[in-house]
Amino acid sequence: MSILLPFRNLARLLVTSLPSASIRVMTTNAVGLKPEDSKALHERPIRSHEQPIITAIREMYTCSPKETTFNVYAKDAVFHDPVGIAKGPKSIETQFLGLAKIFPRAEIPNFRLLENPSSVAPNTILIDQDVSYYRNPKSTPTKTLNSLLTITLDESNKIKTHTEEWNHRKSTSKDDGFLGMLNEERKKLTANLTDIFVGKN
Repeated sequence: MSILLPFRNLARLLVTSLPSASIRVMTTNAVGLKPEDSKALHERPIRSHEQPIITAIREMYTCSPKETTFNVYAKDAVFHDPVGIAKGPKSIETQFLGLAKIFPRAEIPNFRLLENPSSVAPNTILIDQDVSYYRNPKSTPTKTLNSLLTITLDESNKIKTHTEEWNHRKSTSKDDGFLGMLNEERKKLTANLTDIFVGKN
């Protein structure tokens, strides 16, 4: 019992730190726009230095990361989504390996690289994507999620920050059954816990 106590305390901390269902969605997202405005941004072609980033993002979100996938992150990189925060390439890798354990199959039916508004720094990559997640790889998608990815690069073109906002919204309600299920699964797979089960495999 005493061995499990620290993990129970950590799990309790993770649960209480998640946004409650009563928190209202913020009006603007990481780009500083309303969801309908960021969704309306025009698509743009990929630039040569962005190709490794785009390849890695696709590998991560199709639940098929490779050994080299997370080399695109800087040592102090931060990944932030509606469920939690991961700091450093290893912790970020653990999150996506954990996601692949929940969903053995994922597809990206829609993927758009967006033009940056004038207010957004040029070292920022904006992506609008739909990801279909499958609990049963031979069945229909459990859920298809739209999200805005806001990725900032450092001077070496490594990912410095990676923010994911579902439906282009700053925060997300837990009323959705799928999101509730995903929250519960991802609580178990947050950095300090998942490294025990995933990161050391």
